[in-house]
Amino acid sequence: MEDLRKNKIYEAEIVGYSSDGSGVSRINGRAVFVPRTIVGEVWQVKILKVTSSAVWGKAIEPVHLSPERRTPDCEYCVRCGGCTLRHMSYDEELRFKLGKLNDALTHIGRQTVQAEEIIGSDRRERYRNKGIYTVRSVAGELKSGFFAPRTHELVPVERCLLQNEAADRVTAAVLEFMRRNGIEAYDEKSRKGSVRNVFVRTAVNTADCVACIVTAKGFGDRTAMLADHLRSACPELTGIVLNVNKTSGNTVLAGDFYTLWGRDTVCDSLGGVEYEISPQAFYQINPPQAEKLYNRAVEYAECTQNSTVLDLYCGAGTISLFLAKKAGRVIGAEIIPEAIENAKRNACRNGIENAEFICADAAEAAEMFLRDGIRPETVVVDPSRKGMDEETIRTVCKMQPDKVVYVSCNPSTLARDILVFNAHGYTLAAATALDMFPRTSHCEAVVKLIRR
Repeated sequence: MEDLRKNKIYEAEIVGYSSDGSGVSRINGRAVFVPRTIVGEVWQVKILKVTSSAVWGKAIEPVHLSPERRTPDCEYCVRCGGCTLRHMSYDEELRFKLGKLNDALTHIGRQTVQAEEIIGSDRRERYRNKGIYTVRSVAGELKSGFFAPRTHELVPVERCLLQNEAADRVTAAVLEFMRRNGIEAYDEKSRKGSVRNVFVRTAVNTADCVACIVTAKGFGDRTAMLADHLRSACPELTGIVLNVNKTSGNTVLAGDFYTLWGRDTVCDSLGGVEYEISPQAFYQINPPQAEKLYNRAVEYAECTQNSTVLDLYCGAGTISLFLAKKAGRVIGAEIIPEAIENAKRNACRNGIENAEFICADAAEAAEMFLRDGIRPETVVVDPSRKGMDEETIRTVCKMQPDKVVYVSCNPSTLARDILVFNAHGYTLAAATALDMFPRTSHCEAVVKLIRR
């Protein structure tokens, strides 16, 4: 069989999807990844790169297009790499995401239980309550936007169809202030300059909107002028925060925080529970979908008034306070101090007395609960994309909860971790996919594991 050669063109049918939403074709026995194509389509495919483990191609000329194909309505999406699925219908996007979760459960996790449902999003545009724009100098001009995939090359973007419009307006106002006052953007190579990012968080069910301007060295005697400028340009703001971040990495929020005006927190509500969220605290970026997710997590937890539930990676207590409506006692753990303070205030704000919170990472918290003889009926975990470490999983299992409810934004690490739970006596009993991030390739999931 002929080896695939770079720059040669082949006619190929798209027969599946990769985990990032690229189409997959089979050419001369090799899987070829072809971005922005749809299952069932036939394309002239130009081979771009051939390695021993993978082949990448580019769709050059369509032979047959899918009825699910749509014309992208964003001028930036091909370059910025955020909305990788704008070329397909939303029904096809949901089919891809459900398949993505089930493929991970089958091939990585070696599970027989599959998710039979994906919960779609009612809103697919402007759904993000958190917008983060990177600020850089591009060809000598101040620009804001997002890094191109797998690079630190800024793609200038003036309006993003996923972000709340307030993020667009605040970022434009910050750039205007910088131009007027000769303030430079941060340069990560030389570590010179000032402004790094503009972070804006908006509430869905209140009018709160807080801007956090991330700089390497602050604004000096022009700080008050910045606050006045933003208040005038963006009257919807309820708070302005300055973050002086001197770290050398690409972490957005780090270092010292100063409230320049108003409140530094956003107040919002989900499912009748009110929350206060600081810039550093984790809060789901699509609150209406988060409410559906948390309701499914509570359903899987099967709490009663006699139940004790541990919520590891609890953030500002969002899932914890949902669980507290049903459980007798809820204990949340989170490593970010500001988030724990938010969680405690959120419990008081809602008159919830059966939820308590500790500041510790998940492994430390699980070990402490085990040492103190706490045996929860249910443990809920909602880790970052990297998933859980094996030591934390082992400690959770030593507590012998009847159920573990695992919320995940990364099907691959979820499936990997399920295998570890399997080794410690837990079986996958149910799974649901949920679209928290419409138009992107990301997929949320919640699963229930039961002790054998």
